[in-house]
Amino acid sequence: MTDLESPAMDGREIALTHLSKKILTEMGALARIPQNEIAPIRQARVINGNSSYCLEIDSRKEDVDALGYLVPNYLIRKALYEEVVTSENVEVLTGTTVLDVQIVPQQATVALSNGDSIVASLVVAADSRFSETRRKAGISASMQDFGRVAIVSRMAHEKPHDQIAYECFHYGRTLAVLPLNGNISSTVVTVSSDVASQIQALGDEAYAAEVQAQFNHRLGDMRLVGKRHAYPLVAVHANKFVKSRYALIGDAAVGMHPVTAHGFNLGLRGQDTLFRVIRAAQLQGQDIGALDVLEKYQSKQMRVSWPLYTGTNEIVSLYTNDSVPAKILRGLVLRLSNNFPPVKQMISKKLTELGGHEEAGLPFL
Repeated sequence: MTDLESPAMDGREIALTHLSKKILTEMGALARIPQNEIAPIRQARVINGNSSYCLEIDSRKEDVDALGYLVPNYLIRKALYEEVVTSENVEVLTGTTVLDVQIVPQQATVALSNGDSIVASLVVAADSRFSETRRKAGISASMQDFGRVAIVSRMAHEKPHDQIAYECFHYGRTLAVLPLNGNISSTVVTVSSDVASQIQALGDEAYAAEVQAQFNHRLGDMRLVGKRHAYPLVAVHANKFVKSRYALIGDAAVGMHPVTAHGFNLGLRGQDTLFRVIRAAQLQGQDIGALDVLEKYQSKQMRVSWPLYTGTNEIVSLYTNDSVPAKILRGLVLRLSNNFPPVKQMISKKLTELGGHEEAGLPFL
């Protein structure tokens, strides 16, 4: 059994927006995920430093059942694989890598490590934010290494979380606490890379006590459930998403910092946009690999991705800056976001993506 058929738990919980939930439902993938593994987020709170003041987004005020839905990443991967392998026109190759991609006006050729070559009208690359095929295709990318590591784990706790998600921008580190079903939460501790190994070296009880203290004991006693996983944080945005007979999706197009929880949602939105553009071209008898066709996808996705990418990076820059002026500005931005209705409405719309494909929006700045 391959990692595709049965992926291991990787500690990551994906906060699906309403648009992402709709796309996965239409794919048939969401129905393959057990309902008890889908946890609604009823409220989201953002806390700055040691202040008791918080930005609060409440699903009841937005007139929806939930702001979003937390689903384990490995179960999404499993469900998508199960859906894909049922398609008669799909062949899954494992243990094989792409050696080269050659593009000429009428076709693209993919050279594989098993000695085979595949000729196609269009190549779609989703080979990570460090995409080799992107580089070989001559597409440059902007990259930002944050010098930080996210340590993710599940934790059981004494008190109920009431389906409230927290993002705590403490000084020196960031703590996210995401509500799963039952008295269990996913915790994400983000620290600078030079201290990550020290935190990872803590015993389970010491680590749990550290998180419990950082969270001001809001959930009572906490204990680790399962393993801790560490992920270095690097953001990437390709400077274009297409060229003739070639398109980028997923992290190969945009790899986001996780603080605004838009990475997976943006990738899913991108592949759905590309699918719709290709289907429309096919129905009209057009060449699906033609540059003018693919540029329709690029235009739509770039309009959403660039503001999100740059806005998210600005949020990270501001809320990880512990200088006195930055601390003051952090508090002011939070209060503005909470008390100025147009800004708060914009945050809510982007958080939920209730507007579907037509809702571009900007993250809060």
